[in-house]
Amino acid sequence: MRDKPAGLAEAKLMVAMTEGWGVEPHSVEYLPVGAGSYHWSVVDQCGTAWFVKVDDLGVEDAGRDDAFDRLGRSFGAALALHRDAGLDFVLAPIPTTTDAAIWRLNSRYALSVFPMVSGAAGHFGAYRPEDRVTVIDLLAELHEATPIVADTAPRADLVLPARDKLEEALQDLDREWTGGPHAEPARKLLSVYAGQVQRLLADFDWRVDQVRNTAAVWVVTHGEPHPGNVMRTPAGLRLIDWGTVQIAPPERDLWMLTPALARVLGKNPVGDDDVLVRYIRATGRTVSSASLALYALGGGSPTSPSSSTSCAGRTAPVRTSPHR
Repeated sequence: MRDKPAGLAEAKLMVAMTEGWGVEPHSVEYLPVGAGSYHWSVVDQCGTAWFVKVDDLGVEDAGRDDAFDRLGRSFGAALALHRDAGLDFVLAPIPTTTDAAIWRLNSRYALSVFPMVSGAAGHFGAYRPEDRVTVIDLLAELHEATPIVADTAPRADLVLPARDKLEEALQDLDREWTGGPHAEPARKLLSVYAGQVQRLLADFDWRVDQVRNTAAVWVVTHGEPHPGNVMRTPAGLRLIDWGTVQIAPPERDLWMLTPALARVLGKNPVGDDDVLVRYIRATGRTVSSASLALYALGGGSPTSPSSSTSCAGRTAPVRTSPHR
């Protein structure tokens, strides 16, 4: 995110850091990194650096409270996985002084605070063959920790996001679209592929009907464990960006470790499905080809800072951005 969020003053962040985490900021620097969220480096009066993340809950007022609740439950699950399940590879948020995972800055924005960890994240795309085994082992550990968050993490609903808008567009292809410079080109393109889109939607619905029957064996999933969300640190790989945590079919994570991701990206697949055999052996779970196809179709130990502003007893994270 290259630009700062509209209507949010950095002074608001600094006040929230003090009120929510007991941290007195000394300086704040915007980090134009990542996608989907806004990030800052905040250095407190003791010289400790914190990685600060702001999520946009939506342009429209409607739905923001639900978005905040979902995000809080996802980040709360990540915190429990790190703290209660002992999964060190989960780079979870630092809780507030009231043990919350996120803080409501205003109607539109939510704040979360993370340790500043030495390392660098990868880039979105298919995995290198040498990384697949390590990551599949992490996912196996994650999925086995499901009982810790089974009652708190949000559950997948298997609903295609914004499907109603897509279907509305499919019913409105007979007249010119005038919503902007890209509206009419979009209509023409959708008109060419309307039949294929309808078939894909029908295929999606058929697969969803199959996958719903597996709900009893769903697990806690990261949701987007692609290389861009895997951070290399001196202590090993860490999974970052836990805003998409859900109780869901394990294949929600697993498909990104298969050649299917490369095919979705229009690239030649590298490797095979051998990592799935490793996963099955580690967990004793079966892997559903229907669930894999459904998701392919749809395409640092943090510590809670004291409420006191004293520097005594603080654990100081390393001052290197996790999103280099």
